[in-house]
Amino acid sequence: MDKAPNPPKILAFAGSTRKDSFNKKIVKIAVEGAISAGVQTDYIDLHDFPMPLYDGDLESEKGLPENALKLKKMFLEYDGFLIATPEYNSSISGVLKNTIDWISRQATPEEEYLIPFKNKYALLISASIGAFGGIRSVMDTRNILENIGMTVLAPTKSLPKAQEAFDANGKLDAKTTEGFKQMGVVLAEFLKKLKR
Repeated sequence: MDKAPNPPKILAFAGSTRKDSFNKKIVKIAVEGAISAGVQTDYIDLHDFPMPLYDGDLESEKGLPENALKLKKMFLEYDGFLIATPEYNSSISGVLKNTIDWISRQATPEEEYLIPFKNKYALLISASIGAFGGIRSVMDTRNILENIGMTVLAPTKSLPKAQEAFDANGKLDAKTTEGFKQMGVVLAEFLKKLKR
């Protein structure tokens, strides 16, 4: 009898370190959806993994920062990624880009280039105080991830005017909440079919 494949795992995070980040809130809702679909889904906060700005000289002198190595190892353990991408000046946030840049570097000369991203799957969502809901950041992040080996699923969901969307308790209305939960379900169900 063939051994069953390992069940899929999803890693979720927002490209923001701000404590009250709208993108942290929506990705946590998406996590609920993925878990409800029966897939192990873990949330991390990039605030807990501070790193210097990527610098080639720093890399040559000291190698990858400890937190870059931790994240790289973590990325290797997961099949899918739920990423909430804030929009900074109509594009990807600095902290998200810096995280990608450090993780993309080889920990050793023997390591396969871009190995943490190859054959992995991502679903992108976004929230913004602007009218476009961060969709321009989603487009730029998609372009980056696909160019380094990830497959980014087509479905996405954005939340415009996020400062008006959350109530005093930090909650969204039921319809919007369900929409973000469904994003987690979409990724979870896709990975479940892939692992059969």
